[in-house]
Parts: sequence; structure tokens; C-alpha cells
Amino acid sequence: MSTKKGVRGLGLGASKKLASSPRPPAPKRKAVVLLSGGIDSSTTAAIAKSGGHEIYALSFDYNQRHKVELEAAKLVASSLKAKKHLIINFDLREIGGSALTSNMKVPKLRNSEFGIRNFQSAIPVTYVPARNTIFLSFALAWAEVLQAENIFIGANAVDYSGYPDCRPEYLEAFEKMANLATKVSVEGKMRFSIKTPLLHLSKAEIIKKGAELGLDYSLTWSCYDPQPIKVKSEKLKVKSYGKKEAKQFTDSPIHRFVPCGKCDSCIFRAKGFQEAGIKAI
Repeated sequence: MSTKKGVRGLGLGASKKLASSPRPPAPKRKAVVLLSGGIDSSTTAAIAKSGGHEIYALSFDYNQRHKVELEAAKLVASSLKAKKHLIINFDLREIGGSALTSNMKVPKLRNSEFGIRNFQSAIPVTYVPARNTIFLSFALAWAEVLQAENIFIGANAVDYSGYPDCRPEYLEAFEKMANLATKVSVEGKMRFSIKTPLLHLSKAEIIKKGAELGLDYSLTWSCYDPQPIKVKSEKLKVKSYGKKEAKQFTDSPIHRFVPCGKCDSCIFRAKGFQEAGIKAI
């Protein structure tokens, strides 16, 4: 009596079993995400993750006045389960030219709604010369090594301080340059794309989007002029995270400082939460 054979001599039962076996999930696309630890970059990272990307977070210690933001970046990267979080060190204070990299005073209460004058009247002294070009160049180098086509940056052309390297025309020009200046693009193996999901959103819209994605904004930092504080004991609750993440949040050096509440970034943050109808964090 003959026995019917299935695929490669296996019985029919085995053949059906193989056919019904679930396929392995498709590999996630890699993305390099510039992550400062602020609202915009953190929301951008959450958007990249929600889009199915494997996150490679990139932060910079450039001896900035608000270096505490790096602690926030670590917390956000951990909460979003970034594949890797890389912090690159260099000293832009050697160049200076900004209130964030020198002893210049950080402007306070510049917004007419909250204090003195309108934000868009001039490029403020908190502009760091060529900062986004420097950051994106590092991101491009890492993306080429990782073979990651997408580079995410939280640039915003609506509620921003007038920085020239946040404009759409600049970002388009950088993308064009990226595809002229890298080995993989010249060889036709890959085309880089600069992703700017927040470019045309208001701060309120950005916050609403992050809230929809479950981003915990209490992990983020916005202030340009952190003020030191001495706290003997502090009980903090981190919603939707386990004990390990909660302990990491509580023990972070970020809790040695409080925001000034008066710089551009603090005001934009407060204004964004107010307009979003969400309690400020």
C-alpha cells in the first residue's frame, strides 16, 4: 500500500502543519533618532517607534548649560526601549557664540503673552551656531554604518525660537547633501531620508500626539537655565513603568534641578500644555 508524500517526502499531515506555521515577524526598520530629552525630540522618538522603527537614539554632551537634559534623554530612551542610546561628547564652549555654550545670560520672559515681546522678532542668543548641522552629521555617519535609511529630528517651524536650522529649506538641503556625501548613497545602495514629523505642528499638537502614544512627559526636560535644588527626600510615581524604571527615574540626577520657568523653552512648554488642555508636567 503506497503512502502519499507531501513536501520533500514528508507526510501530508506534516505538510499541512508546516503550511499553518506562523511566519516570523518582519525585521524592524532601523532609524537614528536625535534625542535631546526635550518634548519635541522625545515625541519624535515615540512617533518613530510607533511607526515600526527600531530606535537608535543619539544625544550629545557638548558642554551645554542645560546638560541635565541628557539625564532626561536617558530616561526617555529607556522608556521607549531604544535598541541603543549613544551619547557623543565634544565641547562647543571652545567655540561659544551662544548663551547655552558661554557665560551669556539666557533671555527671560521674551513672549508678549507671558511677558515682554514676541519670540519671532529676532534669532535669540540661545541659538547655538550650526548645532543641527553638527548633530545631523553625526546622525548621518551612524546611519550609514547601521544601514538605517531614516534619520528622525524633532525640528519645528511653528512654535520655535527662530532658529535658522529648523526651517524646511535647511532640512531639505541637508537631505540632498546626505545623499551626495555618503558611500552607500553614491553607490546606489541606499537613499537617506530626514524625517521631520513635527515640522508643521504647534507645541500643543505635539504634546497631544505624544500623549496619544503614551509618552510620559514627566521624563522630559525643557529648561535652558536649570536651577539647582537640594531635596532631602522625594517620592515619585512613574505611571505605566515597572519598579526598575521607576527607581531609575527617582534616582536620576535630573531631580537635583528645577526649571527656571522664564526662558523661551520653559514658556513654550507651559504654553503648549495649556493649549493642549493637559496638566503641565
